[in-house]
Amino acid sequence: PLVPETLPSPPPLPSPSPRCSPAMPEKRPFERLPADVSPLNYGLCLKPDLIDFTFEGKLEAAVQVKNATNQIVMNCADIDIITASYAPEGDEEVHATGFNYQNEDEKVTLSFPSTLQKGTGTLKIDFVGELNDKMKGFYRSKYTTPTGDTRYAAVTQFEATDARRAFPCWDEPAIKATFDISLVVPKDRVALSNMNVVDRKPYPDDENLVEVKFARTPIMSTYLVAFVVGEYDFVEARSLDGVLVRVYTPVGKAEQGKFALEVAAKTLPFYKDYFNVPYPLPKIDLIAIADFAAGKFSFSLNYRETALLIDPKNSCSSSRQWVALVVGHELAHQWFGNLVTMEWWTHLWLNEGFASWIEYLCVDHCFPEYDIWTQFVSADYTRAQELDALDNSHPIEVSVGHPSEVDEIFDAISYSKGASVIRMLHDYIGDEDFRKGMNLYLKKFQQKNAATEDLWESLEEVSGKPIAAVMNTWTKQMGFPLIYVEAEQQEDDKVLKLVQKKFCASGPYTGEDLPMWMVPISICTSDDPTCAKMQILMDKPELTLVLKDTKPDQWVKLNLGTVGFYRTQYSPDMLESLIPAIKDLSLPPVDRLGLQNDLFSLLHKQADMQEEKNRIERVLGAISQPELIQKVLTFALSVSH
Repeated sequence: PLVPETLPSPPPLPSPSPRCSPAMPEKRPFERLPADVSPLNYGLCLKPDLIDFTFEGKLEAAVQVKNATNQIVMNCADIDIITASYAPEGDEEVHATGFNYQNEDEKVTLSFPSTLQKGTGTLKIDFVGELNDKMKGFYRSKYTTPTGDTRYAAVTQFEATDARRAFPCWDEPAIKATFDISLVVPKDRVALSNMNVVDRKPYPDDENLVEVKFARTPIMSTYLVAFVVGEYDFVEARSLDGVLVRVYTPVGKAEQGKFALEVAAKTLPFYKDYFNVPYPLPKIDLIAIADFAAGKFSFSLNYRETALLIDPKNSCSSSRQWVALVVGHELAHQWFGNLVTMEWWTHLWLNEGFASWIEYLCVDHCFPEYDIWTQFVSADYTRAQELDALDNSHPIEVSVGHPSEVDEIFDAISYSKGASVIRMLHDYIGDEDFRKGMNLYLKKFQQKNAATEDLWESLEEVSGKPIAAVMNTWTKQMGFPLIYVEAEQQEDDKVLKLVQKKFCASGPYTGEDLPMWMVPISICTSDDPTCAKMQILMDKPELTLVLKDTKPDQWVKLNLGTVGFYRTQYSPDMLESLIPAIKDLSLPPVDRLGLQNDLFSLLHKQADMQEEKNRIERVLGAISQPELIQKVLTFALSVSH
């Protein structure tokens, strides 16, 4: 998954019950790997067979024994271990006497005849595996050559927990190590991995093969490892800060990789500047693969062809925007995910929500003509609100035990609501303090692992605002508020009364508990529709505010830029006063869109009003029919109160 467009279609949703209540599946019992032995460096050589769809592997890992033990427990799935041994530094090699596979937990226990003492040593494992057709782990990808022949590439997709299908490993995000990778491949194929090639030599046993050796990686999690063997053309450029960028495409399609190359070369310096942390590697490869399950990897980025290639003669602007967003998303992970990695999959939403937000910030910087934030509201924000108003939604942050639960939280709530609340947080903190807080977080945890709370702590330290308290109301409980607002004129001031309640698609919330959010609220008036006259944090169920110097003929609107993740219901008088600003377009498009969505959702509860709902959708967006606006808004006023 990348951004919502690449997500599979969601299953049909059950009918809402009268009140909102989460319905999470039962959790499987699960234990993480023991901490007795941990890797320092993986020396890994793989030899894929592109005809029989198998591979041979040799692992030579430098490990540390932290507690004396006679067994080593690792992750392993669909792999057969042939031999395993351990040699303490400067001592005799000890062969494992047994391999006990726990298939359901995707683990293997290597048993040794004597106790392995504390200290460092070398673990060697010879194994074989299958180049599967499941689009996960180390798998085969079918493609057609320009002459019409069918062939196969060998490619990887390891996130979340499929590195264990390619080699026995400690496949948990917090167990980081360095990697020395070699691939033995046909000499007429391209071999790629995270790092640059440092050696390429003939393979002694077969003149048709070569052994390609790659430079050592930085310290990283197993799910970020990547390798690809296939036939590709490429286009290349250097970013302003000297990073070699290549886009690999199917043979004959190099021209279609040029736009993605342009985006990547512009994006790397933007992120370097934004985070104030340089990109950590000498190169980056973006690879278009015919059948690809997700779109998320490591320092080598594999993509579906449709997410990377642009036909310069026959592509529409939406295709270009999609490619720009996908590239922006994946490159953001080089900092937020790869450099600093979540401690466990519970915090995955932060990686994905963050990248799903900053991809838009990046595209807006590189291509201001796209007006991409209006599209964010129409795509991510509204989708997230529609899903999160249902009774079977779930909180953004869900506690994950067994890794099989990870797939259940890769959804539009993690991505789109995650991105929406980070956008709201960025607006609440302000760009300057947000950047400083991000830099503090990245510097503090680089090459390490962090939890969501660690980011809140860094942002709080810089901004002096109660970030953790605010964000916990948005990430740890499902749903979002409806804020009802009415205004009373007192001489030259307007007194606003705000009340928040949980918004449910199925009708007014009737639960006994009263969920509450800490809501950053911005308010603008007809004085300047593009600038906040007041910004406050609504941290209680009801609030009264005074807007100074706001005359009776001036309108007032909440949620400037449709940044706050809440719906607004205006009193009839306030809604009436906004009509001229909709008619003369003085209200910006993103605010008209937000108003339309809120009105539409308030009508949603009336089962027999499909025609009027359709009209509202047409009207507030299509201002070319001003005579309908009055009718529709009058109708909305009559049913929303």
